[in-house]
Amino acid sequence: MNSSLATRWQLSLPTPVTNPTEQSSGPDLLDAYRVVLFNDEEHSFDEVIEQIIKAVRCSRQKAEKHTWEVHTRGRSIVFAGTMFLCLRVSSILEEIALKTEIQTG
Repeated sequence: MNSSLATRWQLSLPTPVTNPTEQSSGPDLLDAYRVVLFNDEEHSFDEVIEQIIKAVRCSRQKAEKHTWEVHTRGRSIVFAGTMFLCLRVSSILEEIALKTEIQTG
């Protein structure tokens, strides 16, 4: 290619535009936070499963897996997302006095 043709070809390529108001990362985006559910000896498996389904809006099978992990390991990360959503999930879990914690990712 001659240099003038190469220059015209490069100038014809679209230039990526970054909107200054858009963020690709940050503390309140994607899954920067997570809700950890801790084991206790006060709630039945069914109570915990139903509350996880209510809080996270997941399948019963997924809630059962989280509940079993809480039982065997003492904790489970049941949700990851923005701080706002983690606060919502945590508050729903805590409606029946389940123990939760919001951690940063």
